[in-house]
Amino acid sequence: MLSKLGEITVMTEISTFNQGKEQPIKASEIDPTFKYELEKLPGAEKIFLCFQCGTCTSDCPIARFSDSYRPRTLIHLAHLGLRDRVLNSDTLWLCSACFTCTDRCPQNVEVDSIIRVFRNLAIEKGYIPQGLRDQTQTLLETGYVSKVPESRIKKRETYGLPPLPKTNPQTIKKILKNIPFFDRINQTTATATLPQPQGDNKNDSQ
Repeated sequence: MLSKLGEITVMTEISTFNQGKEQPIKASEIDPTFKYELEKLPGAEKIFLCFQCGTCTSDCPIARFSDSYRPRTLIHLAHLGLRDRVLNSDTLWLCSACFTCTDRCPQNVEVDSIIRVFRNLAIEKGYIPQGLRDQTQTLLETGYVSKVPESRIKKRETYGLPPLPKTNPQTIKKILKNIPFFDRINQTTATATLPQPQGDNKNDSQ
């Protein structure tokens, strides 16, 4: 059983995933095999070395401006076996892959790699943010990850800039054809409902 202090810590961390509202952990949510599954996946082999010192969070440039992104909290929830809460969290997609967390971890835990593993598992479950779906669809249709408005093309001509490089969406589709992620993007039935990003909380620095 969790100690009283442990219960408080868990409830405080989980509240950051639920817009400040504490959400009790139900026994049915806990999957004791989750952390062992993670340990066997490339990139998450060192997940058990994390002792929750908070260095990754205190040095994270994203965590400075968001109260919802806490790398150590994601790992802690994985330790607890809360698979769905980890994989269905929008905070997974806030990581900028700057590697600061990995560079400064005293346990040499590859935090960024663990976040990547979480993301891959989330995609396998169909938990894909709408923004990522839109970018991917645009890439497949136009060859660019974001749509280029006609007004911007005309402005380039006004400034005497050369035209944008031509893309070949069909070639891109062939290259990405056998990647499961892109197949899931096209599956309209795999739409995930993700929590909305939360406001900043200056009191929670770890």
